Amino acid sequence: MEALLSLAFDNLSSYDGPKVRKGLRQVEGLLAQICLSDGGAAAAAAQQQQQQEQQQRRRGSLAEQEETDTPASPPRKSLAELSDDLAFREFFKLQEGFEWNAAMRLIGTLDRLMAKGSEGQNDLLILSALDLIQGVLLLHPPSKSLFSREQNMNLLLDLLEPYNCPAIQSATLLTLVVALLDTPSNTRTFESLDGLLTVTSLFKSRSTSREVKLKLIEFLYCYLMPETPSIPRAGQRDSVPAMLQRSPSKLAGAFNADHQHHHRRSRTNSAGDLTLTTEEKQELLSQHLSSVEDLVKDLKNCAPFGGVLC
Repeated sequence: MEALLSLAFDNLSSYDGPKVRKGLRQVEGLLAQICLSDGGAAAAAAQQQQQQEQQQRRRGSLAEQEETDTPASPPRKSLAELSDDLAFREFFKLQEGFEWNAAMRLIGTLDRLMAKGSEGQNDLLILSALDLIQGVLLLHPPSKSLFSREQNMNLLLDLLEPYNCPAIQSATLLTLVVALLDTPSNTRTFESLDGLLTVTSLFKSRSTSREVKLKLIEFLYCYLMPETPSIPRAGQRDSVPAMLQRSPSKLAGAFNADHQHHHRRSRTNSAGDLTLTTEEKQELLSQHLSSVEDLVKDLKNCAPFGGVLC
C-alpha cells in the first residue's frame, strides 16, 4: 500500500494536468478497493492500476482511458465489515502519520489546481479532488483536523466565490459539511474566517444557481445542528472498529428537554474545543441572514435529513 500511495503522491505533486489526473485516479482506485472489495484490497488495487496504465499507454485515446478507468463495482461493505478489513486497518494506520496522509496531499493538490485558474479540464480535476477529500475524511475522521488550520479552510471558502462554477460550489459545500461534522474546532475556524458571511452572501446573490442555493440551505441546516465533541486526538482515540461503528448524530430527539438543558450554554468539551448551542449559532447566523428562526423550526419539527444528521 505504501508503494501505491507513493506513486499517487508523486503524481499529485505535479503541475502537469494529466499526471495530476492519474494521481487522483490512483487514490480513487485505492479507496474504491478498500470500500468495495473483499480482503487483499491493497494488492488488488495496485495490480488493477498497473493493468489500467498499461492499457492506456497502448491505446492512448482519452475515451479508451475513461473506459478502462471504470471497472465493474463489487458489492459495497457495511461499516462493520469495513472495520474488520485488514486493508482498511493498514490504510487507517498509515493515515496517522505525516508521510502517508492522503487528505494533506489532496489539499495541497487542490491549492495548486486553484492557482491555475478556472478552465474546463482544471475544473474537473478540482471536482475530483473535492470528492476524494470527502472520502478520505469519512474513512479517516482524525484527518478533519487539517481544516482547523486557517489556510486549509480558506481554500474551501475561496471555492465558494461567485467566479467558480455551480458544480464546484456544490461540491465544496458538501466537503464543508464533512469537514465540520462532529468537529467543533473546525466550525470555530469557519466562523472566524467569516464563513457565515461567505455562504449567506452566496445565498442572497441573484447570480447563484438554484442548485447551489438548495445545497446552501442543506449546509445551513447542518451548521445549526447541536454540536457533538470533536473526533478524538492522537492518544485519546477509540479503536478503529469502535470509532467507525459509532452511530451518527440523530436529529430525532436532539431537541428534547434533557438535550436542551444539557446544551443550554456554550462550553468547552474534553478535547478543549468550544462548542455552541443551536440558539447561539442561530444568533451568529441571524447577523447575516433573516428568517433563521424558520430554519430552526424546521430542524425541530420536520427532520429534514430523514432523522439522521447530514
